[in-house]
Amino acid sequence: MARKSEHPQVKELLLQALETERGGIQVYTAAIAAAQNEDLHKEWQGYLEETRTHEQVLLRVFRELGLDPEESSPGREVVAHLGAALVKAIKMARTSGTPEAAELVAAECVVLAETKDHQNWQLIGAIAEQGGAGAAVLKSAFEAVEKDEDHHLYHTMGWSRELWIQSLGMRAVLPPPEEQKKVETAIGAARAEKARDEYL
Repeated sequence: MARKSEHPQVKELLLQALETERGGIQVYTAAIAAAQNEDLHKEWQGYLEETRTHEQVLLRVFRELGLDPEESSPGREVVAHLGAALVKAIKMARTSGTPEAAELVAAECVVLAETKDHQNWQLIGAIAEQGGAGAAVLKSAFEAVEKDEDHHLYHTMGWSRELWIQSLGMRAVLPPPEEQKKVETAIGAARAEKARDEYL
């Protein structure tokens, strides 16, 4: 049996991961245009730059493993379709609703994109731990990106929640507790959400 890093599905994961990063660049570009909150705008601007770096990290992985970064696959096509749909949703919200509603849609779209992105990197890290050909390359890439991905997902989930709370006429914590507590883990995100009353 082949080692995990040599399994044919690894290439599929890498193709999807690269497509997710490329779609993420488009999602962040659209989301930034929809952002009303200055802190959120700045946050997403930083995430956009980090996502561009993540694309470059993956392109280096493809080069080092001798893979074609432009190779198509059915799964990759689905990821591209989903990314385009998220961008379309943000643009639709900007033209059909209030700026605040569009900002909220943008936050939810970023959460959806980052959920897939975060899972991709968790799986890349898991493969790297198994050893075998290419494991060192994957481990290096994972270590370069992991903290950014945690930050992107958990912080934007906090923004999305607080923007919803604000839209419901309740007192929101903006920036969210995840920002103020510099959350980097799922446990930290859960604690920050529980502690939000401290910030009201």
